[in-house]
Amino acid sequence: MKKFVAIYLGAASAMDAWNKLDEAQRKQREKAGMEAWGKWVQANQAAIVDMGSPLGKTKRISAQGIADIRNDMAAYTIVQAASHAAAAKLFENHPHFTIFPGDAVEIMESLPLPAM
Repeated sequence: MKKFVAIYLGAASAMDAWNKLDEAQRKQREKAGMEAWGKWVQANQAAIVDMGSPLGKTKRISAQGIADIRNDMAAYTIVQAASHAAAAKLFENHPHFTIFPGDAVEIMESLPLPAM
């Protein structure tokens, strides 16, 4: 089995729209989203290597120095699957973007390090 990193993406504009929802409506959607996410975890438990977590603020380090930046990465999960397509299929209709204000989930294979 190969390992894949899933990056949950969410634009600031989507989060702004989410925060403008009526508090009762937002709480209801949060509850529904967490229940759906729990069901997704149960259904895919065998493939999940690391549940991951939400991601915090970002600093970019480059030859120009260190800077605070904003990107669309919201969280990550690591899964295992036989192929890239199979890993991607695990995230079809995921609550991140069907209930929560997330935009998408991007999947990339975690490749082995070259020999040192």
